[in-house]
Amino acid sequence: MLQALATRVSKQVNMLLTEEATKNAIVMPFINALGYNVFDPAEVTPELNCDVGIKKGEKVDYAVLKDGQVVMLFECKSVGTNLDRVTPTQLFRYFTVTQARVGVLTNGVIYRFFSDLEEPNKMDTKPFLEFNLFDIQEAVVSELKKMTKPHFDQAAIVETAGELKYAREIKRVMAEQLAAPSDDWVRFFIGAVYTGRVTQAVRDQFKPIVQKAVRQFVNDQISDRLKSALERDPAEAAAQEAAAPAPAEAPAKEAEVVTTDDEREAYFIVKAILREEVDPARITPRDVKSYFGILLDDNNRKPLCRLHFNTAQKYVGFFDAGDRQEERVAIDRIDDLYRFGARLKATLRLYEPAKKEEKAEK
Repeated sequence: MLQALATRVSKQVNMLLTEEATKNAIVMPFINALGYNVFDPAEVTPELNCDVGIKKGEKVDYAVLKDGQVVMLFECKSVGTNLDRVTPTQLFRYFTVTQARVGVLTNGVIYRFFSDLEEPNKMDTKPFLEFNLFDIQEAVVSELKKMTKPHFDQAAIVETAGELKYAREIKRVMAEQLAAPSDDWVRFFIGAVYTGRVTQAVRDQFKPIVQKAVRQFVNDQISDRLKSALERDPAEAAAQEAAAPAPAEAPAKEAEVVTTDDEREAYFIVKAILREEVDPARITPRDVKSYFGILLDDNNRKPLCRLHFNTAQKYVGFFDAGDRQEERVAIDRIDDLYRFGARLKATLRLYEPAKKEEKAEK
């Protein structure tokens, strides 16, 4: 059901301009996919009053109930809202006066699940689980199943929430160390591989070595995962390779290339935008040192766009002018890509003229 919802939402997302539209078109179907009847107030109560103390008139968007008790709360924002900039006020307040141990902050596409692991009846500031409708991962779906109506077990959810939360934080720390290794991080690796006397000069020498080695390891893991996820039929791949012109750039993996979370998220957004026009398996990534390329048929002569995310200001390169010249456009957040769906589709039409004519005839 989640995959079907993702497919439908990818075709409608550009039309969902308000919070109410997001709730009706995405959030309610998502709650329904978890097995709860959104039209039965005994299971899902919309606009639940969350007056606490002197604060009056505030409501949480949806409350999920089991045996008459609130077990899960949803606070919703419109599609495209950057959840990093949102403080889930209603969730924080209502968490203290209900039996709920799970609070969900969502913009329809991304769902962040919170609990009260650090202090009883007080919602944590960091989520223990995040689900992305446009990047459905089996491990996350397995955790979501614990929150479905047939399998909801509050004790089991809270028990695994701690492990999930701290594993998530460890990944964040790993990402920070990957970008800029700390002295403690460098000392750990020196102690494991170096037998000489450790001086400041040795630490300075090892810092770039550690950074490069860890990046290479992580990049290898990401590359292997992408290859397995996007692998095409070998015969088809061989035929396309034979028919394709020689690429302008060597696709060999570069030692210092690291695919970031932002690049992966943007890649899946581009796939979601174009999936109604072309088989998503034909939309392939190619990460090089200076940019992250998104291609049609893994052909460097068919670029759909390029992501320039290596600086504080992010840019997206478009190729819809027809002369194959790249035009860079600055974006403030990853979700801004949804505003350029028409340009991405126009670029696709440059490589698929037959489909263009077919649509024109219709």
